[in-house]
Amino acid sequence: MKFGHTDIDLKPIGLGCWAIGGLWYDLGTCAGWGDVKDEESLKALDTGIGMGVNLIDTANVYGAGHSEVLVGKAIAGRRDKVFVSTKFGIQFDPETKTTTGSIKTPEDIINSCEDSLKRLGTDYIDLFLFHLGDFPAEEAPMVRDTLEKLVDDGKIRYYGWSTSDPARQEIFSLGKHYEGCEFALNVLEDDPAMCSFIEEKGITGLGRSPLAMGLLTGKYNQKTNFSKDDLRGKNAPVWMTYFVDGKPNEIFLKKLENIREILTSEGRTLAQGCLCWMLGRSDRCIPIPGFKKAQQVMDNVGALEKGPLTKAQVEEIHRILNED
Repeated sequence: MKFGHTDIDLKPIGLGCWAIGGLWYDLGTCAGWGDVKDEESLKALDTGIGMGVNLIDTANVYGAGHSEVLVGKAIAGRRDKVFVSTKFGIQFDPETKTTTGSIKTPEDIINSCEDSLKRLGTDYIDLFLFHLGDFPAEEAPMVRDTLEKLVDDGKIRYYGWSTSDPARQEIFSLGKHYEGCEFALNVLEDDPAMCSFIEEKGITGLGRSPLAMGLLTGKYNQKTNFSKDDLRGKNAPVWMTYFVDGKPNEIFLKKLENIREILTSEGRTLAQGCLCWMLGRSDRCIPIPGFKKAQQVMDNVGALEKGPLTKAQVEEIHRILNED
């Protein structure tokens, strides 16, 4: 898959690095994914890169900088073999691992970029994504123009916005080096507006939450108990919809069961079926599933061997999910 209008080839499944960042807090609420070990995280990253995955997506705030540090270690000595996407916008205290606010000025953006470059151990970022999805649209040109300056300075190659709002994306699209974006997309949460947008603009989308934070793997049920250090637990943030009171959302589980047969066709695991749905849904959107261990990476990348769901299968899933 080509990245946007460039000649850069990307594997159609990436590595989402939120979970490996470890424990951190967003406005006092846990934003980590429970127990995670750096040794296993680095092995998983190495496994993915070894399988040919070259898109790695992270953010400055994941683990209060720790995710970027791990990615930097994983790509050391092979920087030219990977395409690194990281995000900016949220500020944090690395000592307390707690968010402290958000960027407000061009200087904030430039400083955030410099900090990410240091943690990643590189002198350029391939894709620099704005992380504040609801940032005031009237102030977006300032962000876009600052990003163009960072391109001119050789700090970043391309930029985009992590938001599901096409109107905000449109503002960034006026910039010369806008080639990618990020938005939530999975088999239970289709986004026709954003899929149409990236198709019309000819850019690449990074599909976050392709497995609905693990719910779509089918391994969680009403007996699941997450630790207090897992944002899917009982003290989940207010925006959490996939899990309720520390348990998988029963409405989502019922919908998933209704389409299980299609998703698991041709020997696919449930997770692979969901990733294959994304591959069949759009040839411009790359799923970036998260992981903690190498086996998860192998299973996810294994979806590519099965191939995308057919157009007929994608349409049948849409019919089943909307027949009410």
